[in-house]
Amino acid sequence: MREEEQGRPWTGVLLLLRGLVLLAAVALVLPGLGVRPASAEALPAMASAEGARMVIPMGRAVGIKLFSDGVLVVGLSDVTGQAGETSPARSCGLRQGDIITHINDTQVDTIEAVRAVLQKLEGDQMSIRAIRDEAQVQFTAQAAACTDGTYRLGAWIRDSMAGIGTMTFYEPATGIFGALGHGINDVDTALLMPLESGAILSASVSDVKKGAAGDPGELHGAFRTDRDLGELWANTPGGIFGTLADTSLVSADQAVPVALRSQVKVGPATILSNIAGEEVKRYDVEIVRVYPAGSHDTRDLMVKVTDPALLEATGGIVQGMSGSPILQDGRLVGAVTHVLVNDPTQGYGILAETMLSAAQASA
Repeated sequence: MREEEQGRPWTGVLLLLRGLVLLAAVALVLPGLGVRPASAEALPAMASAEGARMVIPMGRAVGIKLFSDGVLVVGLSDVTGQAGETSPARSCGLRQGDIITHINDTQVDTIEAVRAVLQKLEGDQMSIRAIRDEAQVQFTAQAAACTDGTYRLGAWIRDSMAGIGTMTFYEPATGIFGALGHGINDVDTALLMPLESGAILSASVSDVKKGAAGDPGELHGAFRTDRDLGELWANTPGGIFGTLADTSLVSADQAVPVALRSQVKVGPATILSNIAGEEVKRYDVEIVRVYPAGSHDTRDLMVKVTDPALLEATGGIVQGMSGSPILQDGRLVGAVTHVLVNDPTQGYGILAETMLSAAQASA
């Protein structure tokens, strides 16, 4: 397997909020980016005397919850109806990865909404609108009447996700934060989850599953669901972005400039990461390669962990560390994003410059 195919991102630390449900319905996810705070319109931000963007590197583990704008079809299945085995979803042309947005004239973005519409229709013919490959498609279907009195389409659907990741930076001038360094993808379809709404929450790391060759490790922890720290407004291949309302996670550390690609070099660097409790520590790494612009999409760097303490605790890079900021020469270089499955001491990173461009494009 080529090196580029061995990256393993955030999905291993995933929980499901409403989970995966086989319904009298189909299954999908969401289009659209939902709520965008006023500060997102003003992304050109505070700069240093040299003109660089100024941000506070974070490295703090946070809980992340995401809700879809539609329901994502993650699988198709037969259902046992009064007329025998059938799959209305498959028969009408729905596919894994489709995002159902409407049934007849009713907008649906939760599993509960789909279930309610199907029960109300009681097997009548319906029109299903969905998004497939960024284009709108339409289907005609009839839910199957099941022996338990429910109506089902024979599709597995998902409407929300949650997990733990690492916040990369906070920009004081705009209130904007960036995290993960890659997008949140559905674990079954591998598709980017379009975002209607979401939030970050305070989290604490309880323990670490140490990584080994062929067996990526991961952070385990819990987060508080009673209070949101900030609002998400973008889920992109270059990271997730939002506005921080509660700055209690932000230390008094002085902001640092964001490095340009031309300022990043092969050699020693450090990362900030939270692998126990709520404590952020600095660890030694080495940037072993800087890829040419555009050659690896959002994989801009190759990073190797050299710090003995981190290697002893985690084996290197583990899932949940995605978003850990990389610092070199007093600048924010970028964030750790993926671990190499066959060598957990090494992984990919994204440039902070790339993350900020992704935030700008989605604002």
